[in-house]
Amino acid sequence: MCPTTLSMSKKYNYIAIEGNIGAGKTTLCQMLAKDWRYDLVLEQFTDNPFLPLFYENPERYAFQVELFFMTERYKQLQDHFSNRNLFQQHTIADYFFLKTLLFAKKNLLNEENRLFNKLFKTLNNGLPTPDLLVYLHRPVSELQQFIQQRGRTMEQEIANSYLEKVQSAYFDFIKSDPDLPILVLDLEGINFVEDKAVYQKIKKIVENPPELNKVNYLKIE
Repeated sequence: MCPTTLSMSKKYNYIAIEGNIGAGKTTLCQMLAKDWRYDLVLEQFTDNPFLPLFYENPERYAFQVELFFMTERYKQLQDHFSNRNLFQQHTIADYFFLKTLLFAKKNLLNEENRLFNKLFKTLNNGLPTPDLLVYLHRPVSELQQFIQQRGRTMEQEIANSYLEKVQSAYFDFIKSDPDLPILVLDLEGINFVEDKAVYQKIKKIVENPPELNKVNYLKIE
């Protein structure tokens, strides 16, 4: 086992990478999982049959899309952590379960939101909390560029206002001083896939954040 894997295994059993649509969270997860030999959990968002309808008519399909996401995320995480290889105790995921609640709060009406909260609390009690949450931030204009470049048909009509709403949901959560170490990485103008030196910088920062008991904001240059 390489030295990096050993050093990381002493710090984190479970890392979640989060960010807005198009921020690069899945790609970064895949790269880190390969380098650190972590188990990889990727959200299966393309399986949600309500998602294309939601992007076209958010108010009508918000509850269906969020309920589907919640149950699928729960099943995936529960299966992973209950069946995890005893010799591989470390996980990195491109989402954390609480994002379910953040999106619901922004997308659902009052009555729907209250019902959704009750269901969420019941499911959330059975899942582990990440040892570290890494949030990738990019401005909305840059998110749109990445969304257009990757060419997923159902994402092409996502409005700036929706991306801003998602960003606001994450920032509200981060500002709420949650009982969770959070590392916020500002990636404006950064392409860590093409620039390997920048990727190595990001990897070292995730390995050794300034402080693990609070929110840290870092601009990657």
